[in-house]
Amino acid sequence: MARKARGTYQPDPAFLALRPAVSGNVVNGVGESEERRPSPIFWHRPERESHGAMQERLVARFNSVPAFHAAYAEGDRGPRKPDPIAAERVDRSPEEWMSVVKAYAHANEADLVGVARMDPLWVFDGYEISLPWVIVLGVAMDHARLADQPSTAENVTAQVEVAAQYNRGARVSMRVANFIRAQGYAADPHQGPWAGALSMMPAAMACGFGELGKHGSLINRTFGSSFRLAAVTTALPLVADPPDAFGADDFCARCQVCIDACPPDAITPVKELVRGVEKWYVDFDRCIPYFNETYGCGICIAICPWSTPGRAPALAERWTARKARGGDGRK
Repeated sequence: MARKARGTYQPDPAFLALRPAVSGNVVNGVGESEERRPSPIFWHRPERESHGAMQERLVARFNSVPAFHAAYAEGDRGPRKPDPIAAERVDRSPEEWMSVVKAYAHANEADLVGVARMDPLWVFDGYEISLPWVIVLGVAMDHARLADQPSTAENVTAQVEVAAQYNRGARVSMRVANFIRAQGYAADPHQGPWAGALSMMPAAMACGFGELGKHGSLINRTFGSSFRLAAVTTALPLVADPPDAFGADDFCARCQVCIDACPPDAITPVKELVRGVEKWYVDFDRCIPYFNETYGCGICIAICPWSTPGRAPALAERWTARKARGGDGRK
């Protein structure tokens, strides 16, 4: 994957013509000092979104490539609707259910499993979730395939891999939801790449999957950013996992790799205030045209030093030690 020549990328004017009057960064809440629920902006039904016309063009372009269309149409995402909820409940303690559900998820294709108590701020505006718990599921990617970027109509490796892992996440979330429903408890699957009611990223951070990276994706202490998310919201009594901070945020403050690699210069070197939280943020208006032209760009997560296979555990150990001693994680 070659590094970019900075400042040379020019967006497709026809795609830019589909932009609404409002900036995507405004929709996402950049500069807002008060916390609020996120607004639908992409991967929901177009009529729910300010940028629905851009999304429709992107999806049509994606589906025009047979390999990409087939990746989601082969039927390996599993059933579309969950099973009925059993009439009788199985009683176990929350701690026992934690152990049982995690073991089941790991045995059914999940690489990461965490639990958080549901937060209303994780629900997209216009949707509702009444269930009190969220089980977050992570599925690791084949990094060598992910790193074959950028994707073109002729080079489909990376995005077919993305589709394969979203399909795997869909299967495991449905299996976990159906397992819980068979025990007599409500459970709803949440699957990518299309968005629904649940914003999975903050739930994944809350349940210990890792820290937000400068590239706008999670960094995990085992897989780096080379994984995808799915989830299950449920009434099953559970126990929350703690967050996991191991120095990735400090690392990102010093690292420039994803900034240097991003063709549209969408990754900012400093944190932004977004819906009341200071965080790393990727400029939506700069990112999405290149995302469209490359059938779903993943350069930043592929090139992230944490995503190199086998590297994240050593980095996590080093930067955790740095935090403990107040020194420099590079020493």
